[in-house]
Amino acid sequence: MTATIEKVVLPPIPAKRYFTIGEVSELCGVKPHVLRYWEQEFTQLRPVKRRGNRRYYQHHEVLLIRRIRELLYEQGFTINGARNRLDSHGGAQREADEREEAEAPVVTTSMASVDVDQLRKELLHVIDLLGH
Repeated sequence: MTATIEKVVLPPIPAKRYFTIGEVSELCGVKPHVLRYWEQEFTQLRPVKRRGNRRYYQHHEVLLIRRIRELLYEQGFTINGARNRLDSHGGAQREADEREEAEAPVVTTSMASVDVDQLRKELLHVIDLLGH
């Protein structure tokens, strides 16, 4: 019996700077506890930690998590194998990630539909993250 592995279609990554662990979980199709485990196994994965040890992932880390997911779940690599693959193909993968990012649909909002209160909350949140 042979197992067939289907490639999962993941949602586009919104154009924003920081993502919570819950958002990354949904964007990458991986449970939060798995993300926390992968942080221990993959040194390239270092989310910013703020108040109460809350994690905030940047766009490049979301792309990295998607790559790790693909190596482990779709290509069948072990953790060690995926780690070695990322180390040996880092430059080539970054180029592929940049191509994927360039081809990905850009999520934009017209100014007419901007929720000013929500925008204010997000700006205050970013200022808080930056420590000002």
